[in-house]
This record gives sequence, structure tokens and C-alpha cells, in this order.
Amino acid sequence: MAEQSVAFLNSLRKGGETETDFLREAVRHFVHELMDEEVTALVGAERYERSEERATQRNGVRHRQWDTRVGTVDLAIPKLRQGSYFPGWLEPRRRSEQALVAVVAEAYVQGVSTRKVEALVQTLGITGISKSEVSRLCASLDEHVTAFRTRRLDAVYPYIFLDARYEHVREDKRVQSMAVVIAYGIRADGVREVLGIDVNACEDLERWREFLQGLVARGVRGVKLAISDAHPGLKQAT
Repeated sequence: MAEQSVAFLNSLRKGGETETDFLREAVRHFVHELMDEEVTALVGAERYERSEERATQRNGVRHRQWDTRVGTVDLAIPKLRQGSYFPGWLEPRRRSEQALVAVVAEAYVQGVSTRKVEALVQTLGITGISKSEVSRLCASLDEHVTAFRTRRLDAVYPYIFLDARYEHVREDKRVQSMAVVIAYGIRADGVREVLGIDVNACEDLERWREFLQGLVARGVRGVKLAISDAHPGLKQAT
């Protein structure tokens, strides 16, 4: 790590570097020092150190691009002759970088094209997210939404609120108005909870009936009072 420390100190002496460049270099230096400490513990010896406790030897490095909030950092991950090493904190999409993923997802939800999202991310100094990666990240939203909408509802809900609002949805360069129906429940212990949400072209009898039957199938029970507006389809369904 001596060479990296010298390089880092030299970068500090340079004039004209932006704050982002400095932070990126500081992050790179810190994580390389951290990896070196972890590998030393695995090997059982420092570099070039003779030790009876040595378990293996270092065997070069492999490079990996790491996208962070201060830009893309080139990591040189140490390799071992026997066994393997991979830093645990480098797991894909750790919580520390969830803010970036959330921004990408939100931009996609708002109708920004994957090409424009890619260009936006690159202006932040991050080069590792392509159009296909943006699409993959946004597709993961479907899994979370599906899990939320189909989860079991095993509590007792004496009071439920039913309502709908219309939102403009962009699809294939067309914008159309869609009904977003939603159900809130008040549990017996007083906690308010979103029970279900669905998007339809309208809120007629069949749509509301299907929505309410879905709530019952997922476990809603003990309803004493349902509060809603006077929409004909909703009144007929309840």
C-alpha cells in the first residue's frame, strides 16, 4: 500500500482538482487500505513477510469499477494463490448506494427515457450504469410492487377507506387518464395501513368488485365500517 499512499499524497499536493476528484481519490485510497488489511488477515502475513502463520500468498489483482456517489472508482481487488478474497462491503447495491438507485428508478417512473437517465447518471461522474442497467434496475420495481400488492393481510381491520384518483400515465408516447384505486385499513390496534392499490382504465362495478374480492382473498376480515365516496361503481360493489 506504500505506492498507493504516495500516489494519494501526491494527488493532495496537486492544484486545481475539483472537490469531487479529491473525494473520489480519498474513497479509493481508503478502500484499498481496507482491502489490504483484510487480505493480510487472510494470508497471515504482511507483504514479503516471512511467517509460519502464512496460509497463502497474494497473486496480483483484478480490477472492478465501483459506482459511488462521488463517481466511479477503479478498485484493484487482491487475488490469492489458494482460496479467494472478495470484500463483503462490495456486495451489489448496498444500502449506501440505494439513494442513487432510487433516483434512477424515480426518473424512469416519471417517464424519462433510459437514454436520458444514462446521460444524467454520467453527469454525476458514474460510468457504470448503461441503458440496459437502468432498465434492469427499474424492472426490479415490479418485484417490490407485486410483493406489496399480493402480501397476506392477516390482521383485523374494523374500518377501511376506499377511494380513487385519476392520474395521467405515459405509455408508448401516449398519455391517458387511469383510475388509481386504493384501500386503507385501520387495524384493531389503531395502526393505519395501505391494504391494496390497483390501476385501471376506469372504476366501474366490475373493477371495484374484483379489487374488493382480492382484499378478502388476501385475508381482510372483521370490517365493521367502510368509508367511501358516492361513486356508483363503488356503491354497487360494496
